[in-house]
Amino acid sequence: MKFLEKYFYNLNIALESVFANRFRSILTALGIIFGVAAVIAMLAIGNGARQEILEQMKMVGVNNIIIRPIYAEDGRPEEEAGRFSPGLTLQDVESIRSIVPTVQRLSPEVQISAYAMANGIRRPVRVAGVSPNYFDVFSLGLSRGKMFTDEQVEEGAPVAVIGNNIRAIFFGNTDPVGKQIKAGNNWLTVIGVVEDRMVSEDAAANLGVSEFNNVIYTPVQTMLLRFRDRSAINIEDIQISRRGGRGRGGAVVIASGNSNNGETVEYENYHQLDRVVVQVAESDQLSVSADLIRRMLYRRHNNVEDFEVIIPELLLEQEQRTREIFNVVLGAIAGISLIVGGIGIMNIMLASVMERTKEIGVRLAIGAKKTDVVFQFLSESTFISVAGGIIGIFLGIALSRGIMHFTEILTIVSLASIIISFGVAATVGIVFGYMPAKKAAEKDPVTSLRYE
Repeated sequence: MKFLEKYFYNLNIALESVFANRFRSILTALGIIFGVAAVIAMLAIGNGARQEILEQMKMVGVNNIIIRPIYAEDGRPEEEAGRFSPGLTLQDVESIRSIVPTVQRLSPEVQISAYAMANGIRRPVRVAGVSPNYFDVFSLGLSRGKMFTDEQVEEGAPVAVIGNNIRAIFFGNTDPVGKQIKAGNNWLTVIGVVEDRMVSEDAAANLGVSEFNNVIYTPVQTMLLRFRDRSAINIEDIQISRRGGRGRGGAVVIASGNSNNGETVEYENYHQLDRVVVQVAESDQLSVSADLIRRMLYRRHNNVEDFEVIIPELLLEQEQRTREIFNVVLGAIAGISLIVGGIGIMNIMLASVMERTKEIGVRLAIGAKKTDVVFQFLSESTFISVAGGIIGIFLGIALSRGIMHFTEILTIVSLASIIISFGVAATVGIVFGYMPAKKAAEKDPVTSLRYE
């Protein structure tokens, strides 16, 4: 009981001293306040970046390899190198399926831009020819309806699975399953609706991920039979060939610009497919499989490298490592603020010991023990640190929300970051306050009483 009384008595003396010098105490706590706030904000940015990486992982699917065509200048690469490449085709997909043993799923894709019409509404949309594996590869479910059947895929049936935004635009709140939507010149029967899935612009640009909500999906055979097959030979190609040109079926100009010598050049898409997604069984097989696919396609395309092989998971892991290093650096800088704050506490407490030498002498003379004096000054430094830590927590949370609001950078404040920062603040108060407290307790009472 006496111990508790002595404890609260010493604590009361410490608090009286802190509140008697409010302005100095607040200035002393500023280093701790900003240090804790900075640590919480930096950890929140790191948690947000990690969450974005995980979300992008879900978007690109697990263990995926993406093959995309490269469009060459002035027609085709064979015009420059004297070699002919058929481009990325369904035959490449079958070759990958039969040759690469690690392949688990394959998803070829063809995309076009077209106008869609239903219920008197007409809007520009993207139409994608895909295989049923596409939805499994990207872990994409349906909110209603059903997937393409094998029979519909083989026959190239005029059916479609639509994105959630397409449903909202053309069908409102009504159920679109069983109804028809016109895409380009073809009427398609809606058999399903894709679940709502948002994709960031960065993921779409860097990782080749589609905006799932704004697409009309149809079987890839339906796309090639009813919409466009860029590998097919048509009457226009024959006429161009007779005139001495180099036509190629559905090949279309996708861009144009000026070459180095000032001549106008055109970029022509002669690839049958716009993308192929290959899913392998295990993550450790990604690099080996990608290298095998690259070598195989290079031979199939007559040594013309008109394609690129991308491993999104490796890109994301590299991005995650870069962000982690960046966050460690920022966290270290924020941690330095706490150390600086601790040094500030030690300096102020040492000055306080010098100012209160006579007070210390009086306490020691009337029977106070050295432990009582140590506890008094240690309580002051710890209280300043803890109070600064609490204020810093609220400031850090507000700073994290402000960053997310004004910069649109995702920040997630975790309980662990609050506990860590608060614990470090309290530890700083104890560690940096011990030396002044010990110095105060070691003062000679007689000498202290004579101090003016």
